[in-house]
Amino acid sequence: MNQEYEPEATRRDASDAESSRASRGWWDRNADDYQSEHGAFLGDDRFVWGPEGLDEADAGLLGPATELKGRRVLEIGAGAAQCSRWLAAQGAHPVALDLSHRQLQHALRIADGAEGEVGLVEADAGALPFRDGCFDLACSAYGAIPFVADPVRVLREVRRVLRPGGRFVFSVTHPIRWAFPDEPGPEGLSVAASYFDRTPYVEQDETGRAVYVEHHRTLGDRVRDVVAGGFRLVDLVEPEWPEWNTQEWGGWSPLRGNLIPGTAIFVCVAES
Repeated sequence: MNQEYEPEATRRDASDAESSRASRGWWDRNADDYQSEHGAFLGDDRFVWGPEGLDEADAGLLGPATELKGRRVLEIGAGAAQCSRWLAAQGAHPVALDLSHRQLQHALRIADGAEGEVGLVEADAGALPFRDGCFDLACSAYGAIPFVADPVRVLREVRRVLRPGGRFVFSVTHPIRWAFPDEPGPEGLSVAASYFDRTPYVEQDETGRAVYVEHHRTLGDRVRDVVAGGFRLVDLVEPEWPEWNTQEWGGWSPLRGNLIPGTAIFVCVAES
């Protein structure tokens, strides 16, 4: 690929295989810049659910922090494993899984000398390399789910490796955001597309090969996916933008965050 070529943004179908290849390549290429730009906000061992800055330490969506000790936890789309290091500090036994080799290299870099042990696994969330029922909890903060063409496949894999009654909590871009331009300023406040258009957002190179793919599901789609994946939805959290957070992150900003939700967090329990 010509390094000077600016990828073309479009809306078109993208298969699961194409989406997976694009995600692996994009994160391997952009992991350094991502960690450099957002590392201070994410911290080395902070569990934050999204750009609003909602901390698991405050939200307790996986359960009280005092009850995490000894729990086996799978983090999917872990990036540099900041969330997993927070879990380890609470006494949990986390495994951080990511598709990107370069992201996991950052996890190793940050973990050097850090307290608590985190297992790192490079794998696709649609084919988890673990035995049935081996985890007590699972989590994913903007990892995997928004980037796969078949989210039910991922959900069923997570359900498979969770014990019955285990909790899976995951966050994604709030579906309503797909109707608005991905801009942090006033231009991002006017509806520009149909909320019901599920066509994926794709960035492609000069040959038409996808280099970045993100999939849109409506709120109802996400709920149905959760159920089809073998889970019961027990909560849906839409974090409000806090006064202390003055940052802009892509299309997220205080201006937009005070008017429309930017993140949706699904709290699910594995059915027996």
